[in-house]
Amino acid sequence: RIADFQEVLGEPTVALAKLRDLCFSGIPFDGGLRCLCWKILLNYLPLEKALWSSLLKKQRDLYSQFLKEMIIQPGIAKANLGVSREDVTLEDHPLNPNPDSRWNTYFKDNEVLLQIDKDVRRLYPDMAFFQRPTDYPCLLILDPQNEFETLRKRVEQTTLKSQTVARNRSGVTNVSSPLKTTPNSLSEYEVLPNGCEAHWEVVERILFIYAKLNPGIAYVQGMNEIVGPLYYTFATDPNSEWKEHAEADTFFCFTNLMAEIRDNFIKSLDDSQCGITYKMEKVYSTLKEKDVELYLKLQEQNIKPQFFAFRWLTLLLSQEFLLPDVIRIWDSLFADDNRFDFLLLVCCAMLTLIRDQLLEGDFTLNMRLLQDYPISDVHLILKKAKELQDSK
Repeated sequence: RIADFQEVLGEPTVALAKLRDLCFSGIPFDGGLRCLCWKILLNYLPLEKALWSSLLKKQRDLYSQFLKEMIIQPGIAKANLGVSREDVTLEDHPLNPNPDSRWNTYFKDNEVLLQIDKDVRRLYPDMAFFQRPTDYPCLLILDPQNEFETLRKRVEQTTLKSQTVARNRSGVTNVSSPLKTTPNSLSEYEVLPNGCEAHWEVVERILFIYAKLNPGIAYVQGMNEIVGPLYYTFATDPNSEWKEHAEADTFFCFTNLMAEIRDNFIKSLDDSQCGITYKMEKVYSTLKEKDVELYLKLQEQNIKPQFFAFRWLTLLLSQEFLLPDVIRIWDSLFADDNRFDFLLLVCCAMLTLIRDQLLEGDFTLNMRLLQDYPISDVHLILKKAKELQDSK
């Protein structure tokens, strides 16, 4: 299999149809094949091999530019603005209500950042990977010569400032710091020494820059689950030259992937043809074709697809299985040329594989089965989905 991949990828122009075929059945981890194939399947790398190195250089430089403009500049501006106190009316200042105020933007960004921060710290809690320091911390930001504000520092400062004030019934004001009260808080994690950063911080930066560049959608909870497997795959690439640029490459592949699935995250499109409701209904109509008895049972128990299929479809099954299995499913999804039609069949396969339990179970039992899917063998699921596809 590795030889087959090497042959297709060795051509001056990659034959996309052949590559899709190979990837559909799973990509070997060896030699960074998966990282390379995903970059091609997600339209980050062109099919002409000769263009790869210049394109990668251009995109990675562009990403450094984003870091300078969106993370370093506001940090410097904030430090400078805080220092110059001669005449606050001349300078932009924190209470300036003008929408163009840099402070105004800074505070607005902080709201998005806090939401991202909460989500990325919880990424794959069963794996140590995201808490570990990366081999390639972002020198642009962590350079000790410059006192740039990292996103982590920014979150810590913002969280400390927003100490929650709660008044109990006897009128005594109780000031509690969110740091003390929330489980999963910052204090639970070992703080890495200066100059180091954990993998989750890299994911946070990718999402923050995405939100800044895409204000129409910004950040929606769940996007962290889409970046996670991409970043993990690129950051564990055996090719160290590519691994070093995992952050920039993940950003562009994530942006391309979101361009295809972003409608799932936009609430106002839920009921349109491209929205998530339509896709959930499609899971049921496909099930009705393939297994009408099971379909009727779920209808009769009033188990609506949004109770489980919303998460399955929106997050591309990233929450239902362990990370290595999610990555294997994504090989097939990215290789699907009718973008993500195969995902609907995977969801159907998941239902038909537990049909006996579903037919016997009551509403509560069935809901539990669907929200905590019992089969962990993804090869079985993919095989079943392929059978459903071939029986069309």
